[in-house]
Amino acid sequence: MNDLCTAILNEVNKVVVGKETVVSKVLMAILTGGHVLLEDVPGVGKTTLTLAFSTALGLDSRRIQFTSDTVPSDVVGFSVYDKDSGEFNYKPGAIMTNILLADEINRTSSKTQSALLEAMEEFKVTVDGVTHTLPEPFVVLATQNPVGSAGTQMLPNSQLDRFIIRLTMGYPDVESQINILRDRHEDNPLNRIGAVTSPEGVARLVAEAGSVYISDIVYRYVTLLAEATRIHPLVKLGVSPRGALAMSRLAKARAFIDGRDFLIPEDVAGIFKDVCGHRLVLSSKARLMEMDEFAILDEVLQSVEMPVMQSVMQNA
Repeated sequence: MNDLCTAILNEVNKVVVGKETVVSKVLMAILTGGHVLLEDVPGVGKTTLTLAFSTALGLDSRRIQFTSDTVPSDVVGFSVYDKDSGEFNYKPGAIMTNILLADEINRTSSKTQSALLEAMEEFKVTVDGVTHTLPEPFVVLATQNPVGSAGTQMLPNSQLDRFIIRLTMGYPDVESQINILRDRHEDNPLNRIGAVTSPEGVARLVAEAGSVYISDIVYRYVTLLAEATRIHPLVKLGVSPRGALAMSRLAKARAFIDGRDFLIPEDVAGIFKDVCGHRLVLSSKARLMEMDEFAILDEVLQSVEMPVMQSVMQNA
């Protein structure tokens, strides 16, 4: 495993107990420059996860709690007239940070959601005709509360596609819960986390992860998986080309964390459901059959033959 990535994961896992797989996949998303959607109930450690990553990576972080009265200027900022200079001065919004925790993004208006999602796509904001570039790196960890629909405005599928991955932390197991209670009895474990890199170090990791080699055989495997979702009888809308690209990017980050400079088919299969689950629109027949997206994606993985590792290595 990549030594620096191991050090980052070890720091975060000090406070996010029993969620090693989720922590690893969030790091994969950061290494792609992508954004993460955490769909979970309150109180399972989403804020702690964000703070732990920002500290371990040496990055700045902010949190914005979305409500029905949150407006776009709260996110992107606004201009204030300075009577002394006779000019408008830009006052940055919460988005001017490296890691933004967008808490309960489904509890705000579609207009505010669009302001955030546009900035996520373009990595810049425009206020009163002036464009401001976001800090590098810039990653959004957005949360949705799937329980209770009062006052919610769920993201449409076209906007869900902006997130490279969707994850669920879930409740900790019994032993992990005991460890959490024990660790927080006297102090906050976040105080024991140290920075193991810097914004410049993160930028180098992103560049190195992006240079991981993918053979044509693996590209074909990614394409066939995406195509299989499009022709599945229970899927109304399958994985788009953007989703296929997200598969490739996240799989490269998975290989990089494992210490490899080339991709194997298992890297793609390992992230397939997390990347594609929120990109599917199921048919009414699927709902009647009580089939969810993960069951369908399992079928797709079984139906598409995985390339043999030896063939991949011969083409590397």
